[in-house]
Amino acid sequence: MTHGRHSMDPGTPPPEPTPSDPTPSFGRPRQRPDEPQGYTEARGYPEGSQYDATWVMSPFGTEARPEAARMEATAAWPEADGTSAGPPASGAPLVSTVPAPAAHPGASAAPPSPPASAPKKAGRDRYLDLLRTLALIRVVIYHLFGWAWLTVLFPSMGVMFALAGSLMARSLKRPALGVIRGRVRRLLPPLWVFSAVMLAMMFAAGWNISEDPDNGGTWGMIELFNYVVPIGAPPFPWSIGDKSGLLEQTWAVQSAGVLWYLRAYLWFVIASPLLLWAFRRAPWPTLLAPLGLTAVVGTGLVTIPGETGNAISDFAVYGGCWVLGFAHHEGMMQKLPRYAVVSCSALLMAFGLWWASGHLGPDGWDLNDIPLAQATWSFGFVVILLQYSPSWQELPGRLKRWDRLVTLSNSRAMTIYLWHNLLIMATVPILDQLYELPFMDDQLVGLLDTTYMLWMFVLVWPLIGLAIISVGWIEDLAAKRSPQLWPDGSASKHTQPQTRKRAHRA
Repeated sequence: MTHGRHSMDPGTPPPEPTPSDPTPSFGRPRQRPDEPQGYTEARGYPEGSQYDATWVMSPFGTEARPEAARMEATAAWPEADGTSAGPPASGAPLVSTVPAPAAHPGASAAPPSPPASAPKKAGRDRYLDLLRTLALIRVVIYHLFGWAWLTVLFPSMGVMFALAGSLMARSLKRPALGVIRGRVRRLLPPLWVFSAVMLAMMFAAGWNISEDPDNGGTWGMIELFNYVVPIGAPPFPWSIGDKSGLLEQTWAVQSAGVLWYLRAYLWFVIASPLLLWAFRRAPWPTLLAPLGLTAVVGTGLVTIPGETGNAISDFAVYGGCWVLGFAHHEGMMQKLPRYAVVSCSALLMAFGLWWASGHLGPDGWDLNDIPLAQATWSFGFVVILLQYSPSWQELPGRLKRWDRLVTLSNSRAMTIYLWHNLLIMATVPILDQLYELPFMDDQLVGLLDTTYMLWMFVLVWPLIGLAIISVGWIEDLAAKRSPQLWPDGSASKHTQPQTRKRAHRA
């Protein structure tokens, strides 16, 4: 089977990234080749298939008791311990049935006092949960089809970092060291399982890191530590296996590419106490500084070579969205006139598109190739989403039918993110078996070739579900919760009426 975007001869060192290359720095390819990945030789795969995982995301919670499924949903993701304050997402608060004391006939009527606003109860913000679900779905679709316009339609990465920043600001009401330790504890066990599978597959396929001309030697052995703690770029072979194998030769690059987000997330978490301190003292400079840094390091004005440059570029591009999460938690958005916020955001987004139009990359309007456009468009997009944030305590109207999906995807966001790219590639050898069926004539083979990408899309979701059942429970152990195989909230809802009756009787 021929491979696509990352095709190169084994042992050929990849080109160094250019200053305008925004591809994430750690654990993903250092280049974006010219043509989309296709499957051409084996059984007539469509030449023009668009599957591309060169920009691998994320992307990136749960509940307790009647709301347990939703509270655990976000808590399962490393940054999550509750999205926002608000009453529980299901069921109305219990109302006292004790009658009010009757007024004495002669008592003078006191003037009624204005009703005090009831404080919000701790609970899930289902609006933010819905955004996280949409971001994860968009990630999977983008990495399968490689449609550049998806980066404009919904900038998932900026949304995910903003949600994480909001949750981090909320958690930093507690001592910073304990918060960071908790985030790292939730991050590492799921990573360890994924890393163990990846390394086992690479070594079984014949990868010898000590002899790898690209990432090998003593330094390559040291960099294996990044599979344990994602502080840098983990090594992986750029080409492994052969063209007739089950997976294309770039499967290691595609699968390990997701680890760049974990590296960026970890450094944002570590920097958050200082960033939040700066934001509370100088909110506007702290909020806009990442955009200014992107204008310097993401446009070629200043070139920082190697992985260090890529890491700084990632931090700059998405740092504004992370700090926007602080602004959302601190209530800064609601203090500003909505018309002014939306107008300024629209102007910033328009600038991003204008900049992108003059700096199109190999994939056209893919903002992942254009750091300044990505930073400004994502920033403006997130501002509008958070400005209009309705803080739903439960999904309204027709959205309520998706409640279980939203709960499940939030509770297993880390699992979905880590495994989705490997599972996309796993659909290929499974679908290949259809060509071996005895009734497959030339017409059916041609039909399968034409719809191959569609069947990959259909098949990847059951595989993701299988991954949730197989390894998703590790997120529960990492968060010190009782493990669940399918935490979609249905079990806790079944016990809710009985719990309410006991509460009324009490």
